[in-house]
Amino acid sequence: MLTTVPTVAGSPLLVATAELLTALSHALDLTEGAPPGHTLRSCVLGMRLAAELGLDETTRAALYYALLLKDAGCSANAARMTQLFGADDRVVKPRMKIVDANDRTRLALETWRNVAIGRGLLPKVRHMLGIARGGAVTQELIRTRCERGADIAARLGFPDATREAIRSLDEHWNGNGQPIGLAGEAIPLLSRIANVVQVIDVVAVAHGPAVALEVVRARSGSWFDPSLADRVQAWRRDRTWWTRAVDEGIETHVTTLEPAAGSRLLDPLGVERVARAFADVVDAKSPFTFRHSVNVAAWVGAMARVAGASEATAGTLVVAGLLHDVGKLGVSNLILDKAGALDADERTAIEAHPAHTWAILSRISALEGIARIASLHHEKLDGSGYPWRVGGDALDRWARMLVVADIYEALTADRPYRAGIPRDTVLTMLERDRGTKLDGEALDALAAVEHVEPIP
Repeated sequence: MLTTVPTVAGSPLLVATAELLTALSHALDLTEGAPPGHTLRSCVLGMRLAAELGLDETTRAALYYALLLKDAGCSANAARMTQLFGADDRVVKPRMKIVDANDRTRLALETWRNVAIGRGLLPKVRHMLGIARGGAVTQELIRTRCERGADIAARLGFPDATREAIRSLDEHWNGNGQPIGLAGEAIPLLSRIANVVQVIDVVAVAHGPAVALEVVRARSGSWFDPSLADRVQAWRRDRTWWTRAVDEGIETHVTTLEPAAGSRLLDPLGVERVARAFADVVDAKSPFTFRHSVNVAAWVGAMARVAGASEATAGTLVVAGLLHDVGKLGVSNLILDKAGALDADERTAIEAHPAHTWAILSRISALEGIARIASLHHEKLDGSGYPWRVGGDALDRWARMLVVADIYEALTADRPYRAGIPRDTVLTMLERDRGTKLDGEALDALAAVEHVEPIP
């Protein structure tokens, strides 16, 4: 985690789609509880398998983006998973993801191990019974994830093959997968590839490549396409390649694997479209944050225009608003959805999310200015904010705007546990901190904007 204050400022330039998605993939690893770099390693594995199968460039491009976006829908079932298991969704998901559901005894044991972790016998029994009574709960969770991920791929303009690969990611060769029980070659080939490589990576990180390939061998014909399971067995002898697949330069390696058929540069509007999709990923994680990111973006963009910003600068602020909470994907829903006050450890965890935002967004060289603004959204003029206690002149003009927009949206929005506070009341509340915690220009801009059009 970053421990120093981000200092780079800039403006959006043309950004390669591959660079943007490889950076944002770290956010998907956070929400899925996957080992850091899981998405990127899965992409390396999948593209090797695609090359060995002789897939044409267009098909490889569809697979490439499916691998980078395969977990884009994972946040959509985080709250439900936490509720069902009574445990941190980021802990439960990776454990349950590789359990062989064909082995009912093992499935029951793993479920028992993961319900109400650390909370005693009675809570474990209660949650276990809740899952048992829930009927097709696994199908519900996976359908939610797969449909949301496919929808995000569609909104970003990726081809049908990419969308279908994500939609059928968890189908198994024997028909016992989810969400609809496709079997054999009825499962899209790209889904079969993605399924096998994601399991290889998760097991390889925990136990080594040899164990991972043994798992694939054991599940050949049940989980995995036998032809794919056989083909990857040859990889066990390629130790040099395995090392390269997990080294520190993997992001650059993944961008070089992007097939030319899909390669494109995104202008600021294209960047905003991707940011809008990932804002939905963030806002879907908790019912308490429904449309928070898109609403903050709308307010801060309007405030910037009132303050005399150019359209380019206002666009920068919109993207920063859309992505400011991307670091919350690394926070447990046990904390995000907690009804009562947070304890000290929970407060520490929630206050770390802007640092996660910086760690993710600062990977994109052309968006460093956006990364700085986005990650400072909980700082205050007097240095009482978090996580870096940035204040005074170090908190630049546009970051101050985002701070105010974030507070305003959180207070005025309806939440499951309360109605939104009326606008005039919130403006009065914020005025109490004028010049101490909150910037006067930002407050004036907010007061001047009476209404914003929702970002679609």
